[in-house]
This record gives sequence, structure tokens and C-alpha cells, in this order.
Amino acid sequence: MFKCGIAYPRCKWILPLLLLCAIIFDIIALAGKGWVETESGREYASLWEYCPANGNCQSIMERAWGKATAALMIIGIIILIICFILSFVGLCIPRISLLRVIGALLFLAVILQVCALIIYPVKFTDELALGTENYLYSWTYGFGWGSTIIMFGCGIFFCCLPNFEDELLGNVKTKYFYTSS
Repeated sequence: MFKCGIAYPRCKWILPLLLLCAIIFDIIALAGKGWVETESGREYASLWEYCPANGNCQSIMERAWGKATAALMIIGIIILIICFILSFVGLCIPRISLLRVIGALLFLAVILQVCALIIYPVKFTDELALGTENYLYSWTYGFGWGSTIIMFGCGIFFCCLPNFEDELLGNVKTKYFYTSS
């Protein structure tokens, strides 16, 4: 794929490591407390609960959009974990052509998580953001987007890797840019 000095057999293991980073980012996004915060820091919300300034925290899971957001994020991370496991199988046993399947599953997970990451701020600002302060989407919400972006990039690479199967297996003679004649 990249012919400027990158050895295919060594670099193919970067993709499972990126998927592991995406899993970690998704776990941080699911477990984090700060999806939304006010500028003053008195009010905050996570994927699971909303805590206004008066201190009476309420569950977001009582609302249909909260359940949908959580379900989409959880299904996305489950598909991501399956892709992580399949990536080891697909890269260790090169005769099994799982790489495009992994790419397709990653794109499905991306679609689910993008839907979740769009539903949450739209419905949150419609129903819960009633105060006069400005609400800021915080670092844990950003980790959700970071995971989604990593999955999208890995999905593209997993779909392109079968085109370079011979290079991955070492069946092609090395091409040099400079040849002495």
C-alpha cells in the first residue's frame, strides 16, 4: 500500500493496535461522566445521567432517545470487539479472506455510533438544556468521536488490504525507485 520503505508484514499489525485504541476510547466514552458540562461546571451530564445545578440527578435512560443512544454505542463497541478479534484471525491466517468483512463490520459500527453521537446532543439540547448557561460537549463525548474516526480509517484500510495480499505475503519482488543501469 505504501511503497516508500514500509515493510508490509510488520505494518499490518498496526491496524489491530488501532482497533484496540478505538476500544479503549469507546470504553472511556461509555464510562465517562462528562459528556456535557456548563461553562461554570455546576451542571453536567453523561450518557447515563443528567445532574442539574440543584443536585437532583436524573437518569437519561428514562427517555427513549437516551436508551437509543446507549444501545447504539454499546452495539457499536460489541461490533468493534468482534472486529478486533477477527483482525487477528484474518491477519494470522492469510488464506482466510476476512479483511473485507472486518471493514464492512467497522463501517456498520461507524454508522451506529455516528447516529448515537448525533442523537445525543440534538435531544439533550431540546429536552434537558433548559438553563441560561452555555453547554459544552466535553472530553468523553470527544472520545466517542475519536473512536468513530479511528474505526472509519481502519475500515478503509481493511477494505484495501486484500488488494495488496501478495505484498503482505511476500510473494512479490521488491520494486525500487532507483535502479542502476
